[in-house]
Amino acid sequence: MIVPDRVRLPLSFEVNELAAEAAALPLSMWVPHFNRDVYEGDWTGVALRSPGGVATQLYPDPAPRLPFAATEILEACPAYRRALGQFRCPVMAARLLALAPGAVIKEHKDYRLGWTDGEIRVHVAIATDLGVEFVLDDRAVELALGEPWYMDLTKRHRAANRSAVTRIHLVVDCVVDEWLTNLMTLAVAIDSEA
Repeated sequence: MIVPDRVRLPLSFEVNELAAEAAALPLSMWVPHFNRDVYEGDWTGVALRSPGGVATQLYPDPAPRLPFAATEILEACPAYRRALGQFRCPVMAARLLALAPGAVIKEHKDYRLGWTDGEIRVHVAIATDLGVEFVLDDRAVELALGEPWYMDLTKRHRAANRSAVTRIHLVVDCVVDEWLTNLMTLAVAIDSEA
């Protein structure tokens, strides 16, 4: 199957509940993103699933020594448990990533996050604004609230928050399996009709 470098997946998320739970998290739970070379400003996150279920472990270790597990933060967030429950494929890391006003994620590529790699990353915008930009391979991707998007992040991508709102995404790393292949087939068919 040929998969485009960006496609909206046919899943639905209750963004108001998700946004409320994210807003209720204490600031102390948000830790700086581990890849400090690729951003300027504040880019923080909260681990919902991580190797060993460690809440401060944002890095989705490509060869974890411990299995991926829910963190205590996920256990306390029923809306996020329901959201992740929609993914009927193996879910590895899952986290909230917040890009503060004025922050920039510099152009970079991620390792092993394309369809043919057998692992993909799905972004769901929980809080965003028209002043937030996400560019993949020199083309903007419009990430509307609550829409889940697969993007081939092995390609060049960057983001910038030129708004007064903190952009928050639910970011889910998934293993490609039969369920996800069927979902992607449906998404590609819908996308080609649009």
